[in-house]
Amino acid sequence: MLQLIGLWESVQDFIHTGGDVLYLVALVLFVMWVLMIERYWYLKAIFPKVKQEIIAKWEARQDTTSWYAHKIRDAWISEASDKLEQRMLLIKMLVALLPLVGLLGTVTGMIAVFDIMATQGTGNPRTLATGISMATIPTMAGLVSAISGVFFSARLDTKVKREKAALTDSLPHH
Repeated sequence: MLQLIGLWESVQDFIHTGGDVLYLVALVLFVMWVLMIERYWYLKAIFPKVKQEIIAKWEARQDTTSWYAHKIRDAWISEASDKLEQRMLLIKMLVALLPLVGLLGTVTGMIAVFDIMATQGTGNPRTLATGISMATIPTMAGLVSAISGVFFSARLDTKVKREKAALTDSLPHH
């Protein structure tokens, strides 16, 4: 329990040092990871059942060679692809947004530095250092968060493409 309290205090110190923009970075990061975990769960738990249903419906058809049959096949593949691609664009957008939110922290931190310089001058290095850390920490947090998102969203995108290709290969043209 004491370790959790110590961890919470260090997180609060980090947020205090970096400014309120870190709450926004944390919110965007949380939403991004919830969406990525949901997509991984869909790929592992839900999509295999969807894929088997589509394959079973295709194999149950008597007509698999006509133009109409191929259009039905294409429609099923398209519907499954849409379900696979759900939220992927939003995840990529959040990954791209994280460094920008960090830069927002840089701007607000630099405004704080200039405000300190305007009211107190440049004679107090400690207050200037506080403002500068408030400017750099959100940028670092946004970049580190985005790096984790880039890696895992790229892996997720590759898995989605593989699943789409596997579904297409599972429904042969006759």
